Amino acid sequence: MRKNSARSTRALLLAFTGWAALAGAASAQTAKPADQADTVDDVVVTASPYGVSQRASTIATEVLDEQALATAPAQSLGDMLAGQPGLRSTGFAPGASRPVIRGLSGPRVQVLTNGIGMIDASSVSPDHAVATDPAEANRIEVVRGPSTLMYGGSAIGGVVNILDSRIPTEVPEGGLSGVISTQASTVDDGKSIFTRLTAGTGHFAFNIDGVRRTTDDYEIPSPARSARLAAEDGEPRGPGGTQPNSYTDLKAWGLGGAYIADKGYFGVSYKDTDSEYGTVAEPTVFIQLHQTREDVRGEYNFDAGPFKTVRANYGHAEYTHTEFEGPDEPGTIFNSDGQEGRLDLVQRARPLGGGTWNGAIGVQGLSRTFEAIGEEAFVPTTDIDEAGIYTVQRLDLGQFGFEGGLRYDRHTVSAVPLGDTVELEREFDNVSASIAGFLRPAPGLFLGLSLAHNERAPSEVELFADGLHIATAAYETGDLTLDTEKVNTLEGTVHYDAGRASGDLHVYGSKYDGFIDERPTGATFTSDEGEEFPVYQFVQTDATFYGFEAEGSYDLWASGTRKLALEGSADYVHAETDLGPAARIPPWSVTGRLAWTSTPFDASVEVRHVAEQDRVADLELPTDEYILLNLAAAWRPLTDRNVTVFAEAKNLTDEEAREHVSFLKDIAPMPGRNFRIGVAYRF
Repeated sequence: MRKNSARSTRALLLAFTGWAALAGAASAQTAKPADQADTVDDVVVTASPYGVSQRASTIATEVLDEQALATAPAQSLGDMLAGQPGLRSTGFAPGASRPVIRGLSGPRVQVLTNGIGMIDASSVSPDHAVATDPAEANRIEVVRGPSTLMYGGSAIGGVVNILDSRIPTEVPEGGLSGVISTQASTVDDGKSIFTRLTAGTGHFAFNIDGVRRTTDDYEIPSPARSARLAAEDGEPRGPGGTQPNSYTDLKAWGLGGAYIADKGYFGVSYKDTDSEYGTVAEPTVFIQLHQTREDVRGEYNFDAGPFKTVRANYGHAEYTHTEFEGPDEPGTIFNSDGQEGRLDLVQRARPLGGGTWNGAIGVQGLSRTFEAIGEEAFVPTTDIDEAGIYTVQRLDLGQFGFEGGLRYDRHTVSAVPLGDTVELEREFDNVSASIAGFLRPAPGLFLGLSLAHNERAPSEVELFADGLHIATAAYETGDLTLDTEKVNTLEGTVHYDAGRASGDLHVYGSKYDGFIDERPTGATFTSDEGEEFPVYQFVQTDATFYGFEAEGSYDLWASGTRKLALEGSADYVHAETDLGPAARIPPWSVTGRLAWTSTPFDASVEVRHVAEQDRVADLELPTDEYILLNLAAAWRPLTDRNVTVFAEAKNLTDEEAREHVSFLKDIAPMPGRNFRIGVAYRF
């Protein structure tokens, strides 16, 4: 049984968070004016609770705003973000792809909604979808690397924060606002529509939104089986045409409301998600996912005192994921039921030493039960409790400055291991810290150097797995003795924005102590059907990761609102463990784009080159290089730019491309030539 101390810590922390939200709402009075700093488009709240501009951040960030999301492809979160510097997709199936950051995925990448965890099972297995759709967001913020301390050890690889407006924070001007976006694609006969409506008057605002997306099996430019795999096992590559069992069917809707005042707001929301998708890994296995979620959020701004703002956020979700082996043959069922809360106290900006001192302190608590039921349940029912406290501070002296942070987490995991009758409980006390300095030696130039130490507790799969995992085609075995994973990361940052040129460069190196890696043992497991699968064991070893991300833009010509620019980006990551190369590490890539922008019309032509990857782990096949040619255009026929008609041609040359980080890369290439068209209306 779990210890009473863990239960008490969880209960006190979550109760305190909820009380703070209610207290903030009770004190709020009339409509809140926007803080001038919060109106800056490139402020990234995920990087720090007091918000830091991308051009003044010592950590690597990426932002997709509402305008970009309204015309973005209708696809899963990982596939949407893939191609941004340092980001790839697990590429498992169109319904289940998850972000990969700097070669790290699964439990090392924290996917959040409005700063709170998804409380789903997406980190357990690559065939498990994230229980939200990018279409629901009005902003997505990505923090690459471990230097953010707000979200604990599970963010050791980075954070993807999906921000929506389901709980309104302001009454819309004129009492009504919204967006309608619909699109269709040829490669998968895809169709999608998203709507959001926010209405309000006086101190109250209400939101309702919904998304519907369907796709058929997508077309592929080559046989599904790679030439390398066919040569290795002596089997024919098979026909091309379409990728078997790659369809998706998603329905989600939500509603929320808030009381809004000049000193804060308080709101609640509800969301319901239903998704069905083919696993691709097997021709007849499909997954049905259902999640209901309730969120409570509040904020209060103080007139005086050491703190400017208190923010509280609480979420509860019930998640069920059923794997069907046929139309009426439910197999393994995964359930996740949990709640998470956080409270942030943002300090009032203070003058110090001729500069400005900002900071925040916060607490966070999580309680979740994960359950797997069925013959292929390879992880036992597990209870997870977390409690954390942190602080981040920043002193900006104009020409230079400093920032740092400190976080402590207690992570408790308890389960009855498969094949055993006695409950095992593991407790992990983790400390993470970071320190950074920055310099502005010339107008438009920002230099930063940061050092971060992060610690992560092993996940339930890494500890307790013991069974056949069909999604990864392996028998996976955890290790009950695994210790905390620790990493030290040194990262250099350059931001440049002056005249016609702008750019960002991030160079990093990470040294892991106790890197948790999954390695083949050399043994095989034979299933009841006579199939043989390799046996993998989670082990700990030392590891070194290093690499860079770069992006830049140069204005070739500009006049008024019209501009022709040359844009480019590149990334690279090298990962080595004491046992050899780490598995599924993306190869280097470089992207070039010629972009025209103007008030009524935007257009771009893009060439993306992804290199071959021949530094591979045991039982992993190399992946060939590929080049993709993409075209895009957007037309705003009305001067107020509320209506946008957009079109895209992707992989115009119908190139065979395989995502190296995907478990399925040798049986599922990326989609072939695709034409997409749509229209978005914002009001």
